[in-house]
Amino acid sequence: MAEIRNLTMNFGPQHPAAHGVLRLVLEMDGEVIQKADPHIGLLHRGTEKLAESKPFSQSIGYMDRLDYVSMMCNEHAYVLAIENLLGIKPPPRAQYIRVMFDEITRILNHLMWLGAHGLDIGAMTVFLFCFREREDLMDCYEAVSGTRMHATYYRPGGVHRDLPDAMPRYQASRWRSEADAARLNAVRAGTLLDFIEDFTRRFPACVDEYETLLTDNRIWKQRTVNIGVVPPERAIQLGFTGPMLRGSGVEWDLRKKQPYEVYAEMDFDIPVGVHGDCYDRYLVRVEEMRQSNRIIQQCVTWLRANPGPAMIDDRKVRAPRREEMKGDMESLIHHFKFMTEGYCVPEGESYAAVEAPKGEFGVYLVSDGANKPYRLKCRAPGFAHLAALSEMVTGHMLADVVAVIGTQDIVFGEIDR
Repeated sequence: MAEIRNLTMNFGPQHPAAHGVLRLVLEMDGEVIQKADPHIGLLHRGTEKLAESKPFSQSIGYMDRLDYVSMMCNEHAYVLAIENLLGIKPPPRAQYIRVMFDEITRILNHLMWLGAHGLDIGAMTVFLFCFREREDLMDCYEAVSGTRMHATYYRPGGVHRDLPDAMPRYQASRWRSEADAARLNAVRAGTLLDFIEDFTRRFPACVDEYETLLTDNRIWKQRTVNIGVVPPERAIQLGFTGPMLRGSGVEWDLRKKQPYEVYAEMDFDIPVGVHGDCYDRYLVRVEEMRQSNRIIQQCVTWLRANPGPAMIDDRKVRAPRREEMKGDMESLIHHFKFMTEGYCVPEGESYAAVEAPKGEFGVYLVSDGANKPYRLKCRAPGFAHLAALSEMVTGHMLADVVAVIGTQDIVFGEIDR
């Protein structure tokens, strides 16, 4: 039996690096992979079909649950598509708030990716460091929307509400002393903008910590350099977007090439790789966190200096304020009709794309003039990346499959939409 080396092997779906819902059928020659066949659909959510049976505004929450690590970026594409059909534009303050939270979401996504990728390859400490910073940004989500993950904060015409003047505070308890609570609350004494500004001052040093652990680490480089190489021409042919494309040396970023909201007014750079391997994609994402930090700082400065409405004043697309609804019969009727039936969107079709943390996330929306979409189609960046998995792992060892799945930054909510 010793000379029989070929075998077919199941990788997942229970394997942690397979994110629980990816089944890979690997054809092996000993330890070397000859072919990989990804089986998807184990998490099928039916989001696109569900959206066709609900008023436009009631599907915003479904978008959060697609790529559940880049929540607000998904909402952004959907809301932009609706705004295109309605022919409306949010006020400048709402646009700056959206850009700021898009970049907060990008950092959240990349921190999750870096911690999980490190853990997959065997680096434990970086995971704990990343989640330390994630906790602060999750608090920003909670401050504006009341929830830490599925925010449903963006609305056609703006955002749900303006930035709050106070941050949630820690309470002393049997697990947390008064001194600990006071230390944690020191940066929470001011507004949300003060808290975010404090974070942007601290964050570059945190990224330096991650890089100290990994960038020149001999083991990390052995696991990532020259693994999963994709040349630039091939990356374009395969439909790569985001860090997967930029890691191969293609300088393509929708925030620069097709600017939306106020990205045209932002000063930031596009990090680009050279070799198209796992290591370059790691470097690109780490630098993207630094650039996102720069954009957030610019948004905070502008938002401080420019108060104003965070939602368009068009009664067709916004519900009445709660005080009006409680005291005025017409407003109560308006609120009831708005929440149950929504609003009709003019007939037509629209495609809106945003530079999500994983790549180009697009929403193609078709309206037949009713109060719900006739057809909704999501363009998930991870789908094209996963399709290239076989090509990226062929000729590598079994252990490298984990590194390649990690570098693709796959979340199956959007792939199995």
